[in-house]
Amino acid sequence: MTKPLRDNRDFRLLWLSGLFAVLGGQMSALALPLLVLGETGSAVQAGAVGTVSVGAVLITMLPGGVMADRIERRRLMRLCDIGSLSVVTALTIAVFSGHAPMALVLLVAAAGAVISSVYAPAVFGLMRAVVPADQMGTATARLQARTQTARLVGPLVGGALFGLHPALPFAVEALGLLASTVCVALVRTRSRARTTAGSAFSKRELTAGLAFLWKMPYLRTVLLIFGLGMNFAFGALTFIALTAFSDGGRSGIGGGFVISCVSAGALAGALFAPRISPDRHSRTLIVATCWTCVAAAGVMAWLSRPVVAGLMCALCMFLSTVASIGFLSKLLVVTPEEKVGRVQSAAGFLSSMVQPFGPLAGGALLMSFGARWAFTLTGCVLAASALVVTFAPSARAEPAPPRRPAPPQEAEPADQAGPADRAEPADRAAPAAGREEHVAPGA
Repeated sequence: MTKPLRDNRDFRLLWLSGLFAVLGGQMSALALPLLVLGETGSAVQAGAVGTVSVGAVLITMLPGGVMADRIERRRLMRLCDIGSLSVVTALTIAVFSGHAPMALVLLVAAAGAVISSVYAPAVFGLMRAVVPADQMGTATARLQARTQTARLVGPLVGGALFGLHPALPFAVEALGLLASTVCVALVRTRSRARTTAGSAFSKRELTAGLAFLWKMPYLRTVLLIFGLGMNFAFGALTFIALTAFSDGGRSGIGGGFVISCVSAGALAGALFAPRISPDRHSRTLIVATCWTCVAAAGVMAWLSRPVVAGLMCALCMFLSTVASIGFLSKLLVVTPEEKVGRVQSAAGFLSSMVQPFGPLAGGALLMSFGARWAFTLTGCVLAASALVVTFAPSARAEPAPPRRPAPPQEAEPADQAGPADRAEPADRAAPAAGREEHVAPGA
């Protein structure tokens, strides 16, 4: 009989490790641009922090998956934690001394993004060895609940600490990274590295995850439509709501309410997901999410009230989070163990690459056509995505898990083999230190 997750020592350690690191990362995500703004007085340079982070993640996401499949994953996670701890400590010392050069700030932002790209697939690869397949949906949901909680609490704590002293958010993040490193070091499970001849960063290795997803019709369709299309359109939808209900920038109450509802919906979805085993109902949840987003766009087009928009966005994000957890759980189970890192990175890459353009498109529609037509046109894009996910034959045939080799008759020494050699199952979220588990689509 499978023991419950609360009795799974290694899963608890992985959960705690991510909690310490993600909370610190969320504090510094707010503090870094504030630090630059205070040092330079330039909003452009403050915005460069986010641009560098997003660019570094997209560039290094696929190579990060390769590394997670080539290096023993627990060891790789420890190296990532130590690297994060080093750069954050350097920044903390610089801020305490009274001057943090812009080059150092951008280095910290870039380093955090790069480390996230390596850490996230390593987490899921190790979790696959730690958590049985029938508990993967619950485990993924708990990771997401942890991440969403950190997203709500982290910026508030980071802002309060920054007000006391600019160095405090980074000092607390460094302590969190130290605690994360200790937790990972205490994990007993090993996830054996894949040994393959040839260059680790050859074109074949870098695209292996994308190739696997492309050969699976269900995964390909869901990622292209629910991952790319819905992420893009929903990003545009929320930005239109944020802008339209902020009274032309004169008031942040309405727009702030909408964004808070989005975060609350994501947290509620992560907390609710374990109750329904989302991996068993992922297609139904994806279809429901798509049509709910269509309805939300229509409602917001005709009822221009922040409360209505916030509640509709919260409902969409609630369903999207549950559906994404179900899809990611299924993805982890159906992926061969030796490809987990590359496939997870490829899914995250596909789902993330269009996110920066959603708000841009939403802003262009709002400026060109006004709020009502901007909501309507975005709803048309959402409806097209919903039709494909609902009726496309490829979106109906969910893949079956690969056959697992029979477990060995005799246990091997812990330093030579681990649960990864048995029948097994996985950022973000959610990654440590500015890292998050990348829940593939829709989130």
